[in-house]
Amino acid sequence: MSSPSHRIDRFATTRWSVFTRTAATAPGEARVALAELVQRYWYPVYAYTRRSGHAPAIAEDIAHSFIGSLTRDFRDHRAALERGQFRLYLLERLEAFLGRDWREPIDAHNDDAAVPAELEARYLRDFADSETTTPAQAYERGFALEVVARALRGLRAEVQRGGHLAMYDALEPFLACEPAPGELDAAAQALSSRPLALLVALKRLRELAGEELVDTVTSHEQLRAEQAILHTVLTRKSQPP
Repeated sequence: MSSPSHRIDRFATTRWSVFTRTAATAPGEARVALAELVQRYWYPVYAYTRRSGHAPAIAEDIAHSFIGSLTRDFRDHRAALERGQFRLYLLERLEAFLGRDWREPIDAHNDDAAVPAELEARYLRDFADSETTTPAQAYERGFALEVVARALRGLRAEVQRGGHLAMYDALEPFLACEPAPGELDAAAQALSSRPLALLVALKRLRELAGEELVDTVTSHEQLRAEQAILHTVLTRKSQPP
């Protein structure tokens, strides 16, 4: 079991901890930490704007402008910072941005934020049957799915080195809930693998998802809260409509 001092060290160096600690005193350092985080989480921002009714090109422009403005001007974000986790901060700043006249910044932005590929393809796949989903719900789901996607990419890189690339695709449904009796056996049989190998890979996938969340919080309590939210969103996603 990790000692209390290990936990403190672990959370003291996350990107979100660095940003919250330096936002008012070392803006250069804070900007780097925040930029690294927001570049990872384009997708929930895009999902929110698309679910708000904007066409794909406009939604992408809004997301681009918002992310650029976020890293340029964060000194007045004290209220949002007090919300705690990065997920809540990002949503609050996005809603504040959309509450202003965002059309002028879209025309004027000239930042270097790289637009992730296939945002619209992901959105259509993930929200095809979500007519009643609100923008905020789309954001929460998009955030959870991005955590999963990043964990899966990490697992894919690991299993690719071991020659088991097909394994990672079979594990996503089991991230939020335990496999039903026989499910893991069936998946292992389809992959010509052993159930134990999939169980080990699933454990590693959950560890990678946890590691991704760690960078968005400042404490063990916040991490537990984020893990609970992730579980809730993914469980809801896996249930039939």
